[in-house]
Amino acid sequence: MTLRLGKIPLTGLILLLLGASGLPRVGLAQPVDHSLYGNLLGKYVRQGKVDYRGFKNEETRLDAYLKVLEDVDTKKLLRDERFAFYVNAYNAWTIKLILGAYPDIESIKDLGSLFRSPWKKKIARIDGDLLTLDQIEHDILRAQFRDPRVHFAVNCASKGCPPLRAEPYRGKDLAQQLDDMTRAFLNDPSHNYLKEHTLSVSKIFDWFEEDFNHDVVGFFLKYANGTLLKGLRANRENIRIEYLDYDWVLNGL
Repeated sequence: MTLRLGKIPLTGLILLLLGASGLPRVGLAQPVDHSLYGNLLGKYVRQGKVDYRGFKNEETRLDAYLKVLEDVDTKKLLRDERFAFYVNAYNAWTIKLILGAYPDIESIKDLGSLFRSPWKKKIARIDGDLLTLDQIEHDILRAQFRDPRVHFAVNCASKGCPPLRAEPYRGKDLAQQLDDMTRAFLNDPSHNYLKEHTLSVSKIFDWFEEDFNHDVVGFFLKYANGTLLKGLRANRENIRIEYLDYDWVLNGL
């Protein structure tokens, strides 16, 4: 029930007073405009593979999008908008990192050194700070949102990782987008498959086992389809986990 003062609902009066006082209306910011990035993804991502040459030809547009992200006050974003913001930031800045060496690059690991991995380079300008990809993934996405589906949304520019989605993540669609990417990756036999009693899975499930509550089979049962799901249900108590080698080759066309 909404209390009324005269003809003005009390909730409306509170919002009017907030506006008049100049106090921030936390969580009421407009969604971030990801349209520039969306246009680039739509043109240069095909079935998870990335046309880095195309991105290189339009790098100024990518830079314009990164400037959009730089100007966002993430504290004013609602939870799902903020989640989507950081996933897009991670993926877009990863592409930018690759373009810095393209076409003379075979793997994102080529951009690291003996003393510093590419994920520890301070490159992402967000909230007035300069962040590394590791900080975005581990200190923000994993630590703050605690949703294992994030591992199938962030993209490390490698064939072994879940494919880059050909559209930006958006707060209003986030739950469905994360579910879609999780189901697609788990049911892709080039990354995960069940043979007799052995479930061979991506190394992601080894590296981040705690994010999956140390229950890889339980997570697969939630998102698997078809014969994979049937086999898991029939053999759950006897399944052995095997972690596959990770393919760090660039995920280009």
